[in-house]
Amino acid sequence: MNGPQLLEQQVGRLVTRMGAVFPGERAVFRGEDLHASLKDMGWLELYLFGITGRCFTPQQISVVQALWCYTSYPDARLWNNRVAALAGTARSTGTLGIAAALAVSEAQIYGRGVDLRASEFLTRTRTGVDAGADLKELVRDEIKQRRGIAGYGRPITSGDERIAPMMALVRAQGLDGGPHLRLAFEVEKILLAGRWRLHMNYAALAAALCADFGLSLREYYFASLMAFLAGMPPCYLEAAEKPEGQLFPLPCRVLSHEGVARRRWRDAPLKPEAPG
Repeated sequence: MNGPQLLEQQVGRLVTRMGAVFPGERAVFRGEDLHASLKDMGWLELYLFGITGRCFTPQQISVVQALWCYTSYPDARLWNNRVAALAGTARSTGTLGIAAALAVSEAQIYGRGVDLRASEFLTRTRTGVDAGADLKELVRDEIKQRRGIAGYGRPITSGDERIAPMMALVRAQGLDGGPHLRLAFEVEKILLAGRWRLHMNYAALAAALCADFGLSLREYYFASLMAFLAGMPPCYLEAAEKPEGQLFPLPCRVLSHEGVARRRWRDAPLKPEAPG
C-alpha cells in the first residue's frame, strides 16, 4: 500500500517504537520507563541506547567517552571551531554558533565524512579477509580505486597525538583484542612497509573500536556526531568576550585582487526628476 491510502493511515496518530511522553504520568524511551528503569543511566549510556537500542559495558562506555574527549580541541583555528568562534565574535547566539559548528563537522576530508569511509573500509575489508582474500591485495586495490585509504595519513604531520593515550585506555579496559582493531593495525603495517609510508590516524582507530562494539555505519555516524563538541563552547565564549569582530580580521593588504584597478570615486551629478 502506498500513496493517499498510506498517508490516510497516519493522520492524527504517531506510530513509534522509540518512545512517547504521557504528561503527568511517565515518559517511555525505547519501551523503557525513562524515570524508572533507565533512571540510573549516564547521559552517554542513554544516548547510545537511544541510537542502538542496546546497552554497553562500562568499559565500552569509557572508551566511547574518551573517543570524544581526546579529540575535543578548543582551538579556534580548526575549521569547525572557527565557525563557533565567528558566531561569538558576531554576537550570534550560542545555540546557533554551536549548531553551525556541528553542521560543518560533516566535512568530507576532516570530519564525519572520513570517519564513515574509514568504518566502511574496515568492515568491508574484514569481510573480505574472512572470506579468504589477501589483505595486501585488498589494500592495494583500495588505494588504486580511491587514491588513498580513509583513516590513514595526515596532511599536517605523519603522527597522531591521540592514538597513544587512546590505546593506553583501550588496553587498560581490556578491549584491545577486537578483530577490526587488529585489522586496522595490520593495514598500517602494510602501508608503512610499502611505498606509501602512511600511519593510521584517529579516524581509523575510532572506526575500528566502534565496529568492534557492534555499531553499524549509521549507528556509528550518530555515535560520533558530537565528538568535537566539548572544544566548541570555549572558542565561542572567548571570542564573545573580546570586542566585536576582532577574531581573524583580514586587512585589505592581504587580499589578492586581480580585477579592476583602484579607481577614484566622484560624486555623481544629481539628475532632475522626471515630470510626474
